[in-house]
Amino acid sequence: MISNLKYDIEFRRDKAQELSSQVEQHLAAGGRFTRSEPAQINPLPAERSAKIDPDTVLKRKRPAISAADRKALRKLAEAL
Repeated sequence: MISNLKYDIEFRRDKAQELSSQVEQHLAAGGRFTRSEPAQINPLPAERSAKIDPDTVLKRKRPAISAADRKALRKLAEAL
């Protein structure tokens, strides 16, 4: 496991050196960095709309057919 970590450290070292050289180039060209507020880890959820659509309010699942109704339908189907 140590050899895996060593490879990862060497890989990241190259990336860190590349990033630091880019930062130096940016600062040498007159650029500057500003520190801002960190992003929230768990952002607030989106606000729900207060509008209720009347077309979708009453579209609910119909109740299942009762056993008595199923028997009656079966008898009608057999009579045909």
